[in-house]
Amino acid sequence: MSFERQAFRVILMMGFAAGILGWTVARTPVIWADGLRYISQAKEIERGINRETLSKAIDHPVYPLALASVHRLIGDSSPASWQLAGQLASVVSAILLVIPLYLVALELFGETAAWMAAILTFLVPIPGHVMADALSESTFLLIWMWGIWFALRFLRQGNPAWLFPVVAASGVAYLTRPEGLLLPAALIATLGLMPLIPAIRLGRTRWWIAVSFLVIGPVMVAAPFIALRGGIGTKPAVARLVGLAPKGPGMGVGREWPVRGGQSATVTLGLAVRAMTHAVAEAVTIPLLVLAPLGFFASKGRCPSRSRLFVGAVIGGWILALMRLHATGGYCTPRHALIAALPLIAAGAAGLSWLIRVGLERLEATERLLPAKRPGYEVAASFLLLGVFGALWAPETLAPLNPGYAGYRQAGEWLAEHSNADAKVFDLKGWAIFYSRHPGYSFNRISEGSEDRSVRWLVAHDALLTGPWFYCDIVRNMVQGRKPVESFPKHPHKGVAWVHVFDLSQGVEGERADLASQPLKGRQTR
Repeated sequence: MSFERQAFRVILMMGFAAGILGWTVARTPVIWADGLRYISQAKEIERGINRETLSKAIDHPVYPLALASVHRLIGDSSPASWQLAGQLASVVSAILLVIPLYLVALELFGETAAWMAAILTFLVPIPGHVMADALSESTFLLIWMWGIWFALRFLRQGNPAWLFPVVAASGVAYLTRPEGLLLPAALIATLGLMPLIPAIRLGRTRWWIAVSFLVIGPVMVAAPFIALRGGIGTKPAVARLVGLAPKGPGMGVGREWPVRGGQSATVTLGLAVRAMTHAVAEAVTIPLLVLAPLGFFASKGRCPSRSRLFVGAVIGGWILALMRLHATGGYCTPRHALIAALPLIAAGAAGLSWLIRVGLERLEATERLLPAKRPGYEVAASFLLLGVFGALWAPETLAPLNPGYAGYRQAGEWLAEHSNADAKVFDLKGWAIFYSRHPGYSFNRISEGSEDRSVRWLVAHDALLTGPWFYCDIVRNMVQGRKPVESFPKHPHKGVAWVHVFDLSQGVEGERADLASQPLKGRQTR
């Protein structure tokens, strides 16, 4: 296929991705809580980049830099403008991600699988939702997938010149998220296994050049930032993942469920495997996950063994990382599985393409059911099945982001209208603080906030008033039986958290309003 035709195909797919993501952005009531942290860092960057801004921030700087740049173009200072800037920075990266997605799938599985993989990535609910939120994943994956393609070109050609963009991409990916270090690590692991398989060995000189470059290059790129930060990453999860910190506490906020007392290594491993499997299956979807092995099998004649080994190292390495993430921190979500999900979605597309091709060949062999080969049959069948998948996933794919917590935005906007701008707010989730633009305390300053007697407002949903976690006890002690002055939404319903606003300046009057004993009308969630 000519370059012009492939470029036209990629542009169409980018337009499709823009449509899906734009629809989601337009219907987003509340961004994910992590997005508030990125916005806070972007605000600091907008005021001026300095050593302290980079060294003390929790997150790596590339996505906050992109967010701040987009916000400058918008020019407004409202919470809505910052939310839009965060989502646009993410969406632009996601649209550009179509290019390396297509190239990687083309390298591994062929033309039909390549365009199907790019479309399926945005039809599957989880990737599109993550990439439409104010999160760093799409920016990271854009750089990451370019690095994967550069690595695949090196493995196919054996030309060390491809290692320069591999190292550059891994360095920028690391400056976006700590997971960027997996790219050179997976390639080094692949090179380490290649001498054991005579059919895929590199020449000794090229092998040593590659290994040396992949060890020294990423260290030189990442070392200044690591020295500035004082470690690979400042997030506790990163320290636990690489063994530099103990496991998270049994009642830690990040855990899916509290762990009371001891838990055997066998149970911990079993829970980690289950959580990892669920996260990958949800990020890829069951149909594509089932088709993925078929896609790898069908591409044996096209995809070099070196490339297959490398992709296996990437997927296998990240699966082990997800298991350790759960074993040490007690959580593992589909959002964390996207590094493994993207190549698995492409493999699923290849498996689907193979089934279509084989099915058409069988039908053509009968001649009565299908005339002799005509161009377009495979494309038509592919679009038909993509339409079926799209229809099945549409309710989730096209659903608005985070609708269950829309009450926090309503509470924040109510506070902005009904209270002084300097009135402090205690809000563990942080959304009401963000949307009201009031000073306050979220979870990272929970102790300080609970002791500050000048806090005027407390915002919390039902689960924070009734749950077993230590911070629920703090919320209950601060509320002290007060009745909420407002609750959002006005008419709570299943699947939506019922968010309450308490005025802590008012004394406790009348009978005690014990919410822990009342039936929950919203969603039971942390």
